[in-house]
Amino acid sequence: MLLPELLLTFALVGITGFAALAARRWNIPISIFLVLLGLGISFLPGMPRIELRPELVLTLLLPPLLYRAGVQMSWRGFKENLRPILLLAVGAVIFTAVAVAGVSYYILGLPLAVGFVLGAVVSPPDAVAPMAIARRFALPKRVLTILEGEGLVNDATALILFSFAVGAVTMGRTFSLPAATGEFLLIVAGEIVWGLFIGWGALVLRHWSNEPRVEMVFALLTPFAAFWIPESLGGSGVLATVVSGLYVSWNGPRFISPATRLQGFFVWDLVIYLIEGLVFLITGLQARVIADTLDLSQWKSLALACALVCIVIIVVRFIWVFAVTYATRLIPALARHDPLPPWQGIFIVAFTGIRGVVSLAAALSIPLMANGGDFPHRGLLLLITFSVILVTLVGQGFTLPWVIRMLGIAEHGRREADTDKKKEISARLASIDAALARLDSLEGAVAAPETVSALRRRNEDRRAYFVAACQDLGTGDISNASAALQLQFLDAERASIADLYYRSEISDDARRRIERELDLEDSRIRHSAESGAARAL
Repeated sequence: MLLPELLLTFALVGITGFAALAARRWNIPISIFLVLLGLGISFLPGMPRIELRPELVLTLLLPPLLYRAGVQMSWRGFKENLRPILLLAVGAVIFTAVAVAGVSYYILGLPLAVGFVLGAVVSPPDAVAPMAIARRFALPKRVLTILEGEGLVNDATALILFSFAVGAVTMGRTFSLPAATGEFLLIVAGEIVWGLFIGWGALVLRHWSNEPRVEMVFALLTPFAAFWIPESLGGSGVLATVVSGLYVSWNGPRFISPATRLQGFFVWDLVIYLIEGLVFLITGLQARVIADTLDLSQWKSLALACALVCIVIIVVRFIWVFAVTYATRLIPALARHDPLPPWQGIFIVAFTGIRGVVSLAAALSIPLMANGGDFPHRGLLLLITFSVILVTLVGQGFTLPWVIRMLGIAEHGRREADTDKKKEISARLASIDAALARLDSLEGAVAAPETVSALRRRNEDRRAYFVAACQDLGTGDISNASAALQLQFLDAERASIADLYYRSEISDDARRRIERELDLEDSRIRHSAESGAARAL
């Protein structure tokens, strides 16, 4: 007999798949659709109460998301934008936490330590949801890099603040700024060192194994090795996981074989796709759990508290982003090195402060007891956190496309994408020329001249293809037409192989080998068409 947990997991994965189809049909961001769907399902009559276990998110679901984001993040872009990333990931998180704590104390009447718990919970924008929405549009690369870098690092700041604040409530500890700062810096330094060690060790181990399937096993274990040890020692584990991903991103090409990279794309895409879908769906399902902890007869005061905190975190982010951006340009050396960016890009960074599952997991992990009694206002903190997630994800997520259109920033992103694409195609042409030059030097040493001629023709055709794509970069008609013709050619090959197989003229093994080659060629053609004519939409 199947376990109830297994049936529930199967049902959630199935719902995620069908929801993705519906979201695509209605052109709704999947993250928003899944949260709303989960919210609706949670209140259906007879629906069992599904409570998210915080440790499940923080120790099982979060590490792969952070590691994969770190691997995909450009180390060069992260390094070049380290100042604005840290100003957001550390400065904005602390500023928001302090502002929320102050409002909670002076207006809502919560104890100051409880206000800091709430501030730490709602202060970090999510690492997944904003990028899932923002990447659909032609935003400038620097804006995307800053948002992505902030999402990778800010969870560490927020979770460390959260542990300090919860300790102050549950154990009655007094807050010492020097002690907290020293502990924070020690945790950050330790996690950076551990992340570098895990990233280096993982690459060495994968290179030594020299077996794609074994390498993928080690790759899947890497984020947990980076996260669990610091987390168990009192840190967050977030920074170590991100650092290990960035290290693998920068050094991976020297250690990871092409076969492993090819498999890794498919394996990681599937893993992250499932985790993200489940995370958003389960987030929506927590509405019922949170509602059960509240006295809904006080709904007016509850709604006022939720609205007030939502307004505060949105306004505070705008204040911080604009103030810090303009204030830092008062330093002459910085103003010369990094001139003031267009205000539209600053506005998008300030606007895209979407909260997500880390805030929810932190709120759900608030202890039930504190100093021998109930944790003060725990139900209210849960409700405010869920409201913040809902307002920022649904409200700001739905309006982000409109804001981008109104600001006209997408045109700048498209011009930037075209420039980058021209550089990419130039690099491709240079690499093909290098290969042809190598072929010329080897021609006399090759026993079969027809092999050399075939390779030369193939690479000269590839070169002509990319030259045409570069000339027609604006529309991509040439490369798209060429790809369509090549795919029809492959379809004819598939049909012929299928006919031979059904007439028992080739074996199952032969059919599978040929199909694999055709599938790889199909993937190459589609990827090449994207690379040759990709233009941000």
